[in-house]
Amino acid sequence: MKILSCLLWTPLAGALVLAFLPQRSHRQSCSIALGFSGLTLLLTLLVASRFETTLPDIQFGEMLPWNPGMGSFYALGVDGFSLPMVLLSAFLCVVALLAGRGGVRPRGYYVAFLSLEFGMLGVFLARDWALFYLFWELTLIPLFFLIDQWGGQRRHGAALNFVLYTMGGSVFMLIALLMVYTASTEHSTLMDSMQSTARGLPHGRQVLIFLGLLIGFGVKMPVFPLHGWLPLAHVEAPGPISILLSGVLLKMGAYGLIRACAMLPDAVLLMQPWLAAIALIGIVYGALLAWRQSDLKAMVAYSSVSHMGFVLLGLATLNPVGLTGAVMQMTAHGLVAAALFLLIGLLYERTHTRELADYGALGRTAPSFAAFTVVALLASMGLPGSASFVAELHAMLGGFQSFGAWMLVASFGVLVGGAYALRSVAALVAGPAKPAMSGLADMRPAEFAGALSLAAAIVWLGLAPAAMLDLSRVSIGHYLAAFQPEFL
Repeated sequence: MKILSCLLWTPLAGALVLAFLPQRSHRQSCSIALGFSGLTLLLTLLVASRFETTLPDIQFGEMLPWNPGMGSFYALGVDGFSLPMVLLSAFLCVVALLAGRGGVRPRGYYVAFLSLEFGMLGVFLARDWALFYLFWELTLIPLFFLIDQWGGQRRHGAALNFVLYTMGGSVFMLIALLMVYTASTEHSTLMDSMQSTARGLPHGRQVLIFLGLLIGFGVKMPVFPLHGWLPLAHVEAPGPISILLSGVLLKMGAYGLIRACAMLPDAVLLMQPWLAAIALIGIVYGALLAWRQSDLKAMVAYSSVSHMGFVLLGLATLNPVGLTGAVMQMTAHGLVAAALFLLIGLLYERTHTRELADYGALGRTAPSFAAFTVVALLASMGLPGSASFVAELHAMLGGFQSFGAWMLVASFGVLVGGAYALRSVAALVAGPAKPAMSGLADMRPAEFAGALSLAAAIVWLGLAPAAMLDLSRVSIGHYLAAFQPEFL
């Protein structure tokens, strides 16, 4: 079996082991899940170490006939867009397992968790649209049960709301992909084949197809105004699942949109001003809503709408600097949002409150919590030295190159983001100790390890981003050649 298949199927193998685990061994569920997820991360690092950053082509490619009558293949591969997302997914899954245990029914929890990891990795590794769609839909099943069975008080509504929103968007995506497939003379669902077909379609038809894909992927990102499922799902999901929901699931939408733009460059050029407008509205709207929240989880959830707006803005610029910012922001936001949800989830387990007004004096009662919370909140506002600063700076510079003074709107969103981040730092870390803080236990070793690894990644990518930027540099140039041939 080739390395990408080994990487992809390892989490599912872990889920199957846990599913048939004897009753007396249920206490070992967490260790078994962590072992399989850790092995997946090691395989991902091995792929990254062998990845040639100077090649724009798909690497480690695998292809086997899957449905010959339909022209579908079990096709896997990575490039400069997918490899960072595979690394992020494998890393955050390990962190999420360190962040908390399955509670009641641990075996079911970890089976669903590893099945979700399998689906997420499949989305980023697939090189066939039918396979991509299969993995895209597959993630809904374990995520529904993880929220519905292990979530908060309103978990049933949150799980149903999330699934209905995502499935509704998937209908538009499926119709758009079928429009391309039926126009193809090859009748193949391979991404390269469908890309060649789509680029030859009339402009009007390309725009219709792109709008369908924009709705499908925009729901998952989420872009304004398709974000209605996000706050409730984040608030009600278990802490470790919120890490994956914000850190990886949102990036699936952004990654799919990148593939859609590469397939339909003429439509993207026609829609460029509208994409930029949606991005700017989302940046400001998400920041203002985050400022209005008193619930810490809801605040981070709405801030994700704002931060993912920078991804859409970078895509809309259609220049190397802006697109570099979009790709970097996908990783940066994944790390920062994961850190915030990790810390908020752990605090909620101890205090049973997420209200900002109930906290205070963390610096005295729980110094580890205080230190990591400050790092995560300052990174969320794009402080220099953090990964978010590098990402948002690139997106803003690319935006100025393409849209000029309109970037003042994005700058206002950044200012609002800084305001609620600093307000949260002051409320959590300083001030008098509140009743909810009495007897607050500091972080346990496994929790400390998870938070430390996230903080280290955020700072490392902020101070030395070259390695991450090099992963995507050549792929970005190849991608932009579809819009401007001089980038070849």
